Amino acid sequence: MEHSPYLVAALLGVLEGLTEFIPVSSTGHILLAGHFLGFHSTGKAFEVLIQLGAILAILAVYSTRLVALARAAPHDPAARRFIAGVVLAFLPAAVVGVLLHGFIKTVLFETPLLVAVMLIVGGVVLLWVDRRAERPRYQDVMEFSLPVAFKIGLFQCLALVPGVSRSGATIVGALLLGASKRAAAEFSFFLSMPTMVGAFTYDLYKNRDVLSPDDALLIAIGFVCAFVAAVLVVRGLLDFVSRRGYAVFGWWRIVVGGAALLALAKGY
Repeated sequence: MEHSPYLVAALLGVLEGLTEFIPVSSTGHILLAGHFLGFHSTGKAFEVLIQLGAILAILAVYSTRLVALARAAPHDPAARRFIAGVVLAFLPAAVVGVLLHGFIKTVLFETPLLVAVMLIVGGVVLLWVDRRAERPRYQDVMEFSLPVAFKIGLFQCLALVPGVSRSGATIVGALLLGASKRAAAEFSFFLSMPTMVGAFTYDLYKNRDVLSPDDALLIAIGFVCAFVAAVLVVRGLLDFVSRRGYAVFGWWRIVVGGAALLALAKGY
């Protein structure tokens, strides 16, 4: 059955916005959905470039907080340490992502079986971490030390494997390092900004000669849909995880990954 590429682009954009900031792997969901819907993007650029919509959503929601941080930085050591921590956490994945870009896009992105398995494994890990009863050492992201921020950045490198989840890896890392559930999610929000802007810029540069006007239109549709959906998620996620934790996302990963494995086994 043929699907309109513009409709599929809109659906994938909504999926990106809904899943980018929760620990279920937006890229994994998009790759699997694209596989089963027969959607093929040039250079797998669509799946990366529409993430800018989600980034603009978090910039819009956090604009007041970001302006306050910028104003405080010249005279507030805690603000400067936090900004330095986000930059430090960004660097490991940036370096590894550049070095392995070709392998990630041409091998890992083209392996739906790997995505499905990583969804399930990540779900089990998330359930285990969520149930740990240790008292958090950090209730606020402004309390994170530079070594803690850097270690969270090392966890983010795991998300270069599609299906792991960027937010999932950083949230699990932060939780294991003593952050509260809310602080872990919020640091993941802040870390997503340089990480995803960097991924967008580098991927656009690498694909600048192969993208067509039709590709650009599909990306624009996905981008707008991702922005709208992500705004809705960002506004409510911190309160949700503060009350309910991350177990629901762990189970969701296991269900989606299991369903994908069954579909792949049947030849879809």
